[in-house]
Amino acid sequence: MAIISWLIPTLIDGSGGHRTFLQHAAYLEEQGHRSRIYVEDFDQRSSLELQRNIKTLFGFDFDEVYSGWDHIEPSEMVFATIWYSAKVVRDLPFECVKAYFVQDYEALFNPMGDGYLFAENSYTYGLHPISIGRWLPHELHERFGVEAQYFDFCADLKVYRRLPEVAREKSVCFIYQPEKPRRCPELGLEALGIVKSLMPEVKIRLFGSKTKGRVWFDHEHLGLLNLEACNAVYNRSSVGLCISSSNPSRIPFEMMAAGLPVVEIHRQNTLYDFPDSAMLLCEQTPESMAAGILSLLEKPKKMEAMSQAALRFMSKKPIDYGLDQFGKAVKALLKGKSPDPSVPRASLQEGGLQGQARRAAIEGAFSCASRSLHRCTGASWVPSSQDQSQSQAMGATYSKALGMKDRHSPIRSGHRPTVDLLTVDIWDTVLRRQCHPDAVKLHLARFLL
Repeated sequence: MAIISWLIPTLIDGSGGHRTFLQHAAYLEEQGHRSRIYVEDFDQRSSLELQRNIKTLFGFDFDEVYSGWDHIEPSEMVFATIWYSAKVVRDLPFECVKAYFVQDYEALFNPMGDGYLFAENSYTYGLHPISIGRWLPHELHERFGVEAQYFDFCADLKVYRRLPEVAREKSVCFIYQPEKPRRCPELGLEALGIVKSLMPEVKIRLFGSKTKGRVWFDHEHLGLLNLEACNAVYNRSSVGLCISSSNPSRIPFEMMAAGLPVVEIHRQNTLYDFPDSAMLLCEQTPESMAAGILSLLEKPKKMEAMSQAALRFMSKKPIDYGLDQFGKAVKALLKGKSPDPSVPRASLQEGGLQGQARRAAIEGAFSCASRSLHRCTGASWVPSSQDQSQSQAMGATYSKALGMKDRHSPIRSGHRPTVDLLTVDIWDTVLRRQCHPDAVKLHLARFLL
């Protein structure tokens, strides 16, 4: 069997990316290979300390763990796992299979500039990519002419499963990670803020990060959760929200394994791996995502149908299925075989919530969703009677579009209340720019006061 080395970045508590490549390194050891783990470590900790850290943070035991990437011992195969490790693998002085464990299109982690271009360059170094999911092989082929092998998104069905004894609540759980821009934390909060405004009884649970951030609506911040606690949250929730602006996360698949309907955004990267029967793909606006979540919360039968579809889909995607795909790709590379030349195609073509009428109604009512009232600087504004009439018309259009009753009593004609709008950045846009009609401002206030 082969010695297979892994160059991994600095350990991060709760990192799904670390858990994934360590899980696959452990799998290769189970298959008889030797996995050597080289950790990017500026503190130059001992091997024993790094072994303990990996065990504590991710639950994996490795006998060979080393600090730094400066002294890589000869191996039959070496994996790069992050874009700036690819050059290290490329320049190794000994003969080996130089592989690239690709979990994301990492150029998107950086603004356009050096970091973006260096990350893109990493795909051109002649390494052999093995990616998670089907969108990345398509991207690498289309952008760089690079052939990649892949394994499917799967889930540990012993952990992520339906718990019959746990009753679902009228609640939404959101993977909220402010430190990861690709997970669109602000976009998700804006959508949930609309949901909470229109359906105040819905519970909102945020998880996935120790950072609480600035959240202006009532919610529960769960922080970092272990795997079993995540499954418990998925079982209590009615809808799961996970936003993937680059490669999909494993989170939606784990949610589906627990029978949880999932709302995502409609982009090219979400068209390759998800089933349309258990996912609701929305336009990448807070208004569209909010409408999608509300449309599910109001239709228990639809949620149940999506839940059953999710369970059926994930029953064919146990974690061993993906690990076996990965193992076969490694075996082929060690034997010098070329990857399968077929390039995955998108399995979905259209989003689940893109109706023009609904979008127009929602964007008219919530052209910019509020952070909060009574927070930062104040601005007094007295709406006109005409503004009030237009605002009521917007409310009627929005309620009709969603099939909802207006939850707020109308503002009576001739009544001119003074509304104190205390704002942060998004409200600044609404209040200070002349392009937003006063009717829009008033309608926002009606839902948020």
